Amino acid sequence: MIFKTYQIYLGKVFALTLIKTFMVFLSLAFILNIFEEINFFKDTDASITLPIFLTFLNIPSVIFEIFPFIFLISAQFAFIKLMEQNEIIVMKNFGLDNFKIIKIFSILSFFLGLLIITIYYNFSSSLKYSYLNLKNTYAKDNKYLAVITENGIWIKDQVEENINIINANNFQNNFLYEVDILQFDKDFNLLKNLISSKILIKDKTWVLDNAIIYNSKGQVKEIKNYILETNLNYNDLNSLYSNLSSLNIFELNSLKKKYESINYSSTEIDSAIQKLISFPFYLMIMTVLASTLMINIKHNKSKVFYLIFGILISVIIYYLSFFFEELGKNEQIPLGVSIWIPLIIVILISTFSLIRINEK
Repeated sequence: MIFKTYQIYLGKVFALTLIKTFMVFLSLAFILNIFEEINFFKDTDASITLPIFLTFLNIPSVIFEIFPFIFLISAQFAFIKLMEQNEIIVMKNFGLDNFKIIKIFSILSFFLGLLIITIYYNFSSSLKYSYLNLKNTYAKDNKYLAVITENGIWIKDQVEENINIINANNFQNNFLYEVDILQFDKDFNLLKNLISSKILIKDKTWVLDNAIIYNSKGQVKEIKNYILETNLNYNDLNSLYSNLSSLNIFELNSLKKKYESINYSSTEIDSAIQKLISFPFYLMIMTVLASTLMINIKHNKSKVFYLIFGILISVIIYYLSFFFEELGKNEQIPLGVSIWIPLIIVILISTFSLIRINEK
């Protein structure tokens, strides 16, 4: 495919504006994040290099979340450049209308979106995973470890001098089901084995239903409601993978299978996968929206006005998407609808703005 001169030029204008906007947001995110990291380590003896290093690990995933708004503002400033230099008028004189300009910007945004989710996202998720692992080693409440495998949930929990190794087939609605607990002392000498078909874990004080207890001598007894003190409750366990940005698309699919193997809801994972699928369309739609708005509003406004206007629109779209996403996660509406409805709303607004766009 041979690109025409005007297509290459407009592509360069948009790409350069996008890079500049990206660098501005990258700098702002770095400044805000490093203060957060410094505050986290203020009561430790960690050197300043650790917060800086953690910031570098975390920044890519932060930027990924705000890419749609980076594209929106980039499209705005790309049009400002074309307007200030009267290049749009020149292009119109040579038969290039507004729709063709928007088409070039939007197609470029779509393909950049594909590159971002296939290359950038996998890179940022790997760094995010390293960030969380490193930072968790400094967390004050890091007294338990928990993972989900095809064999259920595995938890290592230390309470004072005792260490509990817990295995459960599944968990939901504040309960662990089919649970086997091995309790050791600090030297890993077996103290007892507890078996229960159901454990209430709403609070950190667990209640084992009809617990069968084997002590180190092999003696057995059954207690109807056995109390076990732990360091975690249902919310702690439920948030095991709450930060899905640390998982790439393949890891998300693998985690989904693990959740399904223990009959646990994979709604949040499905939501994350749907968001990745919709991401290139999201970037394209934001570019179209910004472009149509720039053409439809008066051109005698200041750059500050356009910037504030762009930020306002970004905030509205963000909260609209967040609202529908939460409805989907809570299963109030179908998950696919929760992800795509905000995009459809923006598409309708953009389509309305495209009416008679070439007469502007």
